[in-house]
Amino acid sequence: STVDYIGVIQGIPVCFDAKECATDTFPLHNIHEHQINFMKEFELQDGISFIILYFSTRDEFYYMPFSDIIIFWERAANGGRKSFTYDEVDKSYRINHGKGIMLHYLEMIQKDINERTGE
Repeated sequence: STVDYIGVIQGIPVCFDAKECATDTFPLHNIHEHQINFMKEFELQDGISFIILYFSTRDEFYYMPFSDIIIFWERAANGGRKSFTYDEVDKSYRINHGKGIMLHYLEMIQKDINERTGE
């Protein structure tokens, strides 16, 4: 499969994949090259691609914009680390959740759009 979700949210084409990490280091081999290529093409067609990453030991969810993911991916492709750490994740993209509450990632999509458009 390509990614976990492909659809339109409030008129905006969106695709994302959900990942889980039991430690503070996320191995990039958990994101497949065909997923990176798909998300890159999706972005080139004015879509929004991202990953929702769950750090299970911390019980924290993060929205990871494709612009962040591709930096880690290219770093690995150029001989750098083949993973990224919790400390490298942009904490301003933390997705709040609580008992019985779904993940409210729409706020993070809006934040991503605002940062892309300079608002």
